Formats: sequence, C-alpha cells, structure tokens
Amino acid sequence: MPVITTRPVSAESVNALAQSGVHPLLVRVYAARGIVSEQQLATDLDRLHPPAAMLNLQHMAALLADAIAAKQKLLIIADYDADGATACAVGMRALRSMGAVIDYLVPNRFEYGYGLTPEIVQLAAREKAPDVIITVDNGIASVEGVAEANRLGIKVLITDHHLPGDTLPDAWCIINPNQHGCTFPSKHLAGVGVMFYLMLALRAELRERGALVKSGAELRQRNTDASRLTPRALPNLAHLLDLVALGTVADVVRLDENNRILVHHGLNRIRAGKSQPGIAALLRVAARDPARTGTHDLGFAVGPRLNAAGRLTDMSLGIECLITDDVARAQVIAQELDALNRQRRGIEAEMQESALAALEQSTNASGYTVSLYDAQWHQGVIGIVASRIKDKFHRPAVAFARGVEGEIKGSGRSIRGLHLRDALDLVSKRAPGLILRFGGHAAAAGLTLHEGDFEKFQALFEDVVRTLLSPADLEREIETDGTLPVEHATLDAAHALRDGIWGHGFPEPRFLDPFEIVQQRVVSERHLKLRLRRDGKLFEGILFGHNEPLPDAIRAVYRFSINEYNGNVSTQLMLDHWEHL
Repeated sequence: MPVITTRPVSAESVNALAQSGVHPLLVRVYAARGIVSEQQLATDLDRLHPPAAMLNLQHMAALLADAIAAKQKLLIIADYDADGATACAVGMRALRSMGAVIDYLVPNRFEYGYGLTPEIVQLAAREKAPDVIITVDNGIASVEGVAEANRLGIKVLITDHHLPGDTLPDAWCIINPNQHGCTFPSKHLAGVGVMFYLMLALRAELRERGALVKSGAELRQRNTDASRLTPRALPNLAHLLDLVALGTVADVVRLDENNRILVHHGLNRIRAGKSQPGIAALLRVAARDPARTGTHDLGFAVGPRLNAAGRLTDMSLGIECLITDDVARAQVIAQELDALNRQRRGIEAEMQESALAALEQSTNASGYTVSLYDAQWHQGVIGIVASRIKDKFHRPAVAFARGVEGEIKGSGRSIRGLHLRDALDLVSKRAPGLILRFGGHAAAAGLTLHEGDFEKFQALFEDVVRTLLSPADLEREIETDGTLPVEHATLDAAHALRDGIWGHGFPEPRFLDPFEIVQQRVVSERHLKLRLRRDGKLFEGILFGHNEPLPDAIRAVYRFSINEYNGNVSTQLMLDHWEHL
C-alpha cells in the first residue's frame, strides 16, 4: 500500500501569492512547488538566463560563424529520441535561415548504437563528407568518436546536456550546462534547449558581423556593398519554440523556471495555430486539438509518436516530419509515425507480459532492484518496459535486449533517491570492464554488457543499490496537494490547471479527498465511469484501467480536469489511486 503524503507549504509563500492575485486554487499548488513570489511565475522571454552565462557558448558561435562564412559543410549528428530529433530540427531550420550549408545524420539504434561512435563518424565521412560535425543531445562521452573525427580531419562541436564522465572528448568546442566549470544557472536544459541557446548566440554573432540584418532598408543597403558578404534577414528564432517545448517535455527534464518559460512560449505557438507543420500533423493523428494542447499532450501523445521512429526503425522519419514545410508531406509522415506507435504498443504489451511472468518465477522477490534480460525482446522498447516495471514495483529497473556480436543493450529507470548513472558508475568501478559503455541521468540510463555477464551485473547492481537505498526508499509515495475545496472546484479553475506548465520537477496537481460513490458503470469494457459526492456537491469522475466495482465510500487521489464531449465542456475527476474509507 503506497504512502500518501501532502506537500508542505510555507505560510509566508501562500500569503504572498494570495496578495499578488494568483488564482486561489493555485496559491497552495505553487507554494508547494517552491514558488515564493509571483515574479517566479513570469514567462517573459527576457527572463531567460542569458546565453553568455553558458561556458564556451560565445566561442562556439564564433566558430560556427566562421564556418558559415567559409561555406564549410556542416553536419548535425542527432540522437534517436524526441529530444535529439527536435534539437536536430531546431539546428536544421535555424542554420538554413542563417546561410549555412547544413545536413544531418541520425544513427540507426540497431546498427550504430548511441552517440558519436567511430563507426558513425566513418559513415558520415563516406556519405556526407562534412567539414564540421555538430552533435545534438549526445557527444559528451564520445571520446573515441571524436578521436576518429580528428584523425579524418573533421572538426567536432559538441552540444549536449548529459552528465560528463571523467574524460572529455578532444572536440573543437563543447557546450553543456553540466560540464565542469559551467556556471549556467539551469542545469536542466534538454538537448533541444542547449541547441536553441547556441542558435541564439550564433544569430547575435552573425548580426554583429553584419551577416544578418533586421530591417528591409538595412538589408537593401548591405546588399549594395560589394565589400561585404551578402547579408540575410534576421531570423525570428521564437518560431522554433514549439520544437523546444516538445523536446523539453518529451525528455522529462526538470521544469525549472527557465524551462517553464521555454515550454510556455512553445505551447502558446501551438495553441495559436503557429506550430511547425510536423507538430500540427502529429497532433491531428493523435486527435488532439492544438488550441487546447498542454504539456500532457506533448508528453503522452506527440512525443511517443515521434519516438516510435527511433524505437522501431530510423529517427530520420521523425526528423523529416519536423523539418518539412510541406503540410501534405508532414501529414503523410505523421500517419506513418502513428502506425509505428501502434506497432510499438503491441510489442511493448507482449514484452511487459513476459517480464511480469519472469518476475513471478524469480527467487529475488525481496530485491532492491529488477534486472531482466530476454533475447527475444526488442531493443527499441526496453526503456519503456523498464519504466513500467519501475512504476509497478517501485524499484530501480533495467531491461536488456540482445545487441550485436555477443553484446546486450540495457535501458534503466530509477526511483527517487537513487541516481542511476552514479549507481552504474559504482558498479563499473567495483568491476572494471563489466560495463562496456554507459551514460545517462539520475532517472534514466543506458548501458552495454557482454551477454555472458548479465547475471554478474544483476548481482552487483543489487549489491550497490542496497548500499545506497534504505527499505523506506522502496515504499511508493504518492504526493498530493491536499484537499480541493469544493468552492474552488469550478470550470475556470480546471482551465487554469490545464493551461499550467506541469512536468518533472513541477508536477501536475493531484488532490486527496473522501467521496461517496453515487453511481458507477463500466465503459469501453476497461474503465469505470463514476458519479461521486463530497460535501453535498456531485462530481463526474473516471478511473481508467479498472472495471471492478468500487465500495460505497472511498478516499481518492485525483486530478481535477476538463471533459469535452459532444460540444459540452464540464469538470471531471481523473482518479489515480483509491482506498477504502
């Protein structure tokens, strides 16, 4: 049985927010998330942390500007997830608008694996012959890949946000808010956020050099000056913020103040019908209304469809969807991505079933970790299976699938309290050579082993985690925002909640209250449609994935949301957890 808690709040923060005019329902919600003043909720773009605060950013922008002026061939090497795809799209669109000779290449997960490997560098040299490689959402651990690029005479610019290892690649330049010595205040930028900042710095550099001009008159004047490069119009990079929002939310990075500003403006573009054709098409195939798009839609509808390409085939399909300006072509690609996502769900269901069957036969039911390997599992879906297992058992979980040449690829997900990459680092130090490659974050990581070393890893990972966690850490905790006063349970309040920027580190509000079950019926054979009563007020509710009758009185953890059906708009409680009262 999970432990249900209420997020603590500061009385001073509550009073300050209430006096500043914040919606009464949101006062406690924001205070519980560390907001102490209305100023922290401001979303003006000029409140973004300045690019100059990022280590090496100005230098990299100057190097790129030199390369563009020299008409050198630039090549983006992208990661094969939604963050990598959106970062690539931001780079492709922005660099084209600033006069670069630019192309991209994304490694096929199954042939080349993750990151700038020597093999992908060799492929790039053969097929694209670049002068400069720009990594997005990868590269910080690519010591060997950068060495191969240097050997071939290709310069490498690394843009990444993953945690660096003990040794940095010998690249031309590196930007990463998490590298040693970088004082950039937000350590939680996604890969697409880092690329967006680089494009901001590049635009400023090119404008300073006179290669980009703002006004039509200035453009005409510059074009008559034969002593200068032909300038271009200054691009409005805010037009790319829908891509930044999608990658930031889909990568589940912490939504600190800086990221919330980026996501806010990206969502505003989508809601105003000004998104990239590919994002609009992905929303259509997901049956989502752009005008009502929220972070939940990006994370659970658009992101998975984009990710399906990288999981099952080749993320080039997803990138093409994001960089095309042809509405019809975007729609065709989005439909292909939707079909891939349905295929992915089927594969995932089969893998999850076999994972649960394996766990039922396991003799390590009291373990602190779950590590599973099945030679029949699909390499592109193991991360989702690990996430599902982690959620179900509240244990750090790693799922492995067969790779190439006797290797197995693992994808892990962690619970709060365990930094997964650091745990893998400890395993690696205790058994040098056991983990062939690894990298990632606190919550998610990937690794590669020899197939014959799985059981050794399984045991050592368990031992390491036992030293880092206590039994209390293994108790699932459901955090709530306490009671929802019935006087605040209005449609206006539900709209205010839906329009909020919620996600990792700034979680969507959930409330805890007792209810009387007035009416219940099964819909679509799998869900319970409910009518509930509290303090004399009736509420409509839904409990997904549950078709057994509930008792007459329950205590429920729920989200206060909006239900739109046949043109009618009403409030609805979406139950996440319930207990007998």
